[in-house]
Amino acid sequence: MGQDVTGEVFVERRDGVQIITINRPGAKNALDGAAARAIAAAVDELDEDAELRTAVLTGAGGTFCSGMDLKAFAAGGESPGLPGRGFGGITARRPRKPLIAAVEGWAVAGGFELLLACDMVVASEKARFGVPEVKRGLVAAAGAAFVLPQRLPHAVAMEMLLTGDPIDAGRARDLGLVNRLVPEGQSLAGALELARAVAGNGPLAVAMTKRLALEGRDWTFAEGMEKSVSLTREVSASADAREGARAFAEKRKPVWTGR
Repeated sequence: MGQDVTGEVFVERRDGVQIITINRPGAKNALDGAAARAIAAAVDELDEDAELRTAVLTGAGGTFCSGMDLKAFAAGGESPGLPGRGFGGITARRPRKPLIAAVEGWAVAGGFELLLACDMVVASEKARFGVPEVKRGLVAAAGAAFVLPQRLPHAVAMEMLLTGDPIDAGRARDLGLVNRLVPEGQSLAGALELARAVAGNGPLAVAMTKRLALEGRDWTFAEGMEKSVSLTREVSASADAREGARAFAEKRKPVWTGR
């Protein structure tokens, strides 16, 4: 069942998967303040609702997101960069649970930075990706300028950042930015397939695994080993961990409780 949050962002849930759709096709899904606040509210719901296991972020009308709505901002509108949360409410503070981007058309500027804030990406074969800020005398300040060199070979990241030229979906997949390519119009279906595979796993284990993967980038090997043991102790002692072992022994699907 769907819920229209602001008219600009549509949120629904299917079998434990939350779907967040940016619904501003007339503006190529560029974000204004209201849309950013709606995305932030949706991911808060994702993290707080035990029935939701993962989420998909997508855009209506054949475009993922073209960044900031410059016309709205120039007219005195609220910035889509939220204090403490970043662009769209997620670039500086990511949700605890997994977030998958389903990309049709363009993911550029802030829209590309939304994609970088997601854990996985399913894209149409016709999708395009880029950080064109330098072409406008701006800087990709919502994460791309420092995140992209961590995600790609340095020379490739610098070419994208300093020329502002886009890359196509095949190149993005080859570089590791995209998990799966699908025919045009099928990105949401592909992302939901991936989301259901994640949602079938133990929710405590999934959330902690994401936390370790993100925070561990700044750890030494010794720190990582120590923190992995200490942070996962509670998960290992959980009812879900025992249920996972019983289900394996009994050759059945586990029934997760999130406890």
